[in-house]
Amino acid sequence: MNIEELRDYCLAKKGVTESFPFDEEVLVFKVMNKMFLLTNINKDLSMSVKCDPELAVELREQFPQVQPGWHMNKKHWNMVAIDGAISDNQLKEWIDHSYNLIVASLTKKLQNELLSM
Repeated sequence: MNIEELRDYCLAKKGVTESFPFDEEVLVFKVMNKMFLLTNINKDLSMSVKCDPELAVELREQFPQVQPGWHMNKKHWNMVAIDGAISDNQLKEWIDHSYNLIVASLTKKLQNELLSM
């Protein structure tokens, strides 16, 4: 997966926007204004995604490319090096998991608004 594929996959999801809220390097994807993925466009490709805490630990133990999220709550965020060692399908599963965690945390009003998009 390259940056264009990552971007296209994220933007294809319902209610997703992209922005550079921190600087010109960190691209952030949000659903209903809540972050679910961050990536630095000027470094080796990686992504930070939200993750269930128990699963986060399992993934870190199973994959050397998965580390606690840099500058994020390390209990809930993983940083994943996208270096070709992990399949695109697996990366997409983790993106979906992050997106779904955020959607589940939205208020019922925002969830209904998202469904009507």
